[in-house]
Amino acid sequence: MPTVDHSPAPRLIVALDFADADSAVALAQRLDPSLCALKVGFELFVVAGPDLLGRLHDLGFRVFLDLKFHDIPNTVAAACRAAARTGVWLVNVHASGGLQMMQAAHEAVREVNDHTAVLAVTVLTSSDAQTLRETGLQRSPEAHVRLLGNLAIAQAGLEGLVCSAQEASMLREELGSGPMLVTPGIRLPDATGDDQRRVMTPESALKAGASAIVVGRPITRAADPAVAATEFAHRLERVFESH
Repeated sequence: MPTVDHSPAPRLIVALDFADADSAVALAQRLDPSLCALKVGFELFVVAGPDLLGRLHDLGFRVFLDLKFHDIPNTVAAACRAAARTGVWLVNVHASGGLQMMQAAHEAVREVNDHTAVLAVTVLTSSDAQTLRETGLQRSPEAHVRLLGNLAIAQAGLEGLVCSAQEASMLREELGSGPMLVTPGIRLPDATGDDQRRVMTPESALKAGASAIVVGRPITRAADPAVAATEFAHRLERVFESH
């Protein structure tokens, strides 16, 4: 397990949306671990496995393992325990898996170390009211996020949530300043939304209460990813300097 990093947690998380480990590491080598953390999702983890996490840790990065576990409690607990053993900074589960599943995941991680935080995914940023209706849910996305957020934080005791920045302000009012709120779906004002539907600019996300933002293509597909990441990080710092 890597040495625990006690420096302040970064507000920028770069999503390594690559199809192979070497491409992901090559991008990581161009970034500054003091400015950002890195997110490893499904495709990259399936291709590269846990060895990639060690390579990223060796470069000095905190890693968010974004696999959104959702299964029976014992299975999710075992997966989260294994993730925590790699020393990742963040691991996540779907809040819709229920209270028992989230509690089992949290207990399993705490058995291994106190430095991996467990987050719950509320409603994906690619989902909207129509998406929820298609799955039989008549609540609005905001109402469903509120319900799942309380279940994950107030009842299951998780460290934070993955949510749309559009719900961050409501969640801060509901849950207070303690939980970590990680918000994907971040775009610059002149960017397209790609497959994200509930999006927000970096500044608006932090002002709404986000703890950290996840940015993928606007950085990884930029002409110069290092410059793009630095610009995002500086934009976030200016928000806090102005408050």
